[in-house]
Amino acid sequence: MTRLGEAPPPDLLDDAERMSTDELRSLQLERLQWTLAHAYENVPHYRKAFDGAGVHPADCRSLSDIAKFPTTSKADLRENYPFGMFAVPQSEVRRIHASSGTTGRPTVVGYTARDIDTWAGLIARSIRAAGGRPGHKVHNAYGYGLFTGGLGAHYGIERLGATAIPVSGGMTPRQVQLITDFQPDVIMLTPSYMLTLLDEFERQGLDPRATSLRVGIFGAEPWTEQMRAEIEERMDIHAVDIYGLSEVMGPGVAQECVETKDGLHIWEDHFLPEVIDPLDGTVLADGEEGELVFTSLTKQALPIIRYRTRDLTRLLPGTARPAMRRMQKITGRSDDMIILRGVNLFPTQIEEIVLRTAGFAPHFQLELTTEGRMDALTVRVEARADTPAPRRAAAAAELVAAVKETVGVTVACEVVDPDSLERSVGKLQRLKDHRTPR
Repeated sequence: MTRLGEAPPPDLLDDAERMSTDELRSLQLERLQWTLAHAYENVPHYRKAFDGAGVHPADCRSLSDIAKFPTTSKADLRENYPFGMFAVPQSEVRRIHASSGTTGRPTVVGYTARDIDTWAGLIARSIRAAGGRPGHKVHNAYGYGLFTGGLGAHYGIERLGATAIPVSGGMTPRQVQLITDFQPDVIMLTPSYMLTLLDEFERQGLDPRATSLRVGIFGAEPWTEQMRAEIEERMDIHAVDIYGLSEVMGPGVAQECVETKDGLHIWEDHFLPEVIDPLDGTVLADGEEGELVFTSLTKQALPIIRYRTRDLTRLLPGTARPAMRRMQKITGRSDDMIILRGVNLFPTQIEEIVLRTAGFAPHFQLELTTEGRMDALTVRVEARADTPAPRRAAAAAELVAAVKETVGVTVACEVVDPDSLERSVGKLQRLKDHRTPR
């Protein structure tokens, strides 16, 4: 491995990163009160929701008062499609992004010039926390376009004073060529696509550990510590997590610091986090696991109040940035949870088992089917190229036993040939649901 990641020198930290906890909480309250008033005065949805809940922005006198206000969901943004959640005139919107809309209308987000400036600054802060520095070259393989990843990262790279290589996703052999030829220091992409790139390096007979890359910044999908270990070992880089979602801003809401790699520090000068019980909405204490909720503190075009992310995590004390709380790596999403014969299961639980099973490559899919009156789950996983047939069968049996022991449910395992499962160049869809509707 490369040497242990180093913290940025003090002169590279910005003012917010140097704040005391009291200074940060005071700033948060000031900005929260502005945000609530801005949303109430300019977004009909929020005026109606606040009035319906019997609360007014003036009722917020402390940070804990945010719990009095109603939450916002993805459905709220879709019901106000396309621009009903905007809080500024269209003439002040300088950019529009949107989700893919694969499960309905896309969620649309807008940015003023100041919003874009804020976003660029937070991405720059995130890249610096991950180990990137001014003068580094950054291979940006997040998708450009309506997806927030590519352009969000791009502006932050340039704000840091680094060199952006705007490759976007896809054309995997060409990605390998450009990494080899351009000699970047940092790479930004989804962790599942990093595995695809690693396979392509090896397919071309190149040693991925010999590249110029030293840091990988991975986000847009949940990934496990086992996947981090796989990437770091195979590519000899520091693999760190970045978090964000379009409705809150895009990438750069929280970032793992390379010197600790112990969860993601939330940039709390711009976002107020909560964790709630996903079933009844009760606010949980720091340290308890539940659904992550965010309120923006500085956004002009699209203020977001108590947005339910559906991501499951817990809030922890700050370490590398002491005043900023950390969020644990996302363990799954409440809407990705599979309920199989009464047992709750997340794709990341299967991923952990796949990655520690000898003979398996880190590529798998989950297929849900109906057998009689019962649901059944099959894990389709690739064998490594050098895995003989007897070992494939033994590995399949080990996986089935491990899932039964750790999760408490019986699954089937189908071992397939190397390179036979579809690869992702963006967010990976692990689950194929073929169940018969009831």
